[in-house]
Amino acid sequence: MTIEILGLKNCDTCKKALKALPGAQLRDVRADPLAPDEIDHLLALFGAALVNRSSTTWRGLSDDERGLSEAILLQRHPALMKRPVIRTADTVLLGWTPATQAALGL
Repeated sequence: MTIEILGLKNCDTCKKALKALPGAQLRDVRADPLAPDEIDHLLALFGAALVNRSSTTWRGLSDDERGLSEAILLQRHPALMKRPVIRTADTVLLGWTPATQAALGL
């Protein structure tokens, strides 16, 4: 099974997922940003939950920036994406939760 983890190379949660999923590949969204259609697809799946509103990046945004659409925010600030997003051939999962781990058979 091919697994792609969308996240940040320095994110501890992404590192945990990568370690638990041998053969998975990490795509650092800072170094290799998501295309607008990828962001739109993820927003269609997860909605506003895709934006991490408890992050230090979010806290550093101005009120004007916080009023922008999620798609624009994620294009401008990839670190705002809730992490990790795990893509397999069959599904896309958000976060490293017990439910995500169970869905992956862990």
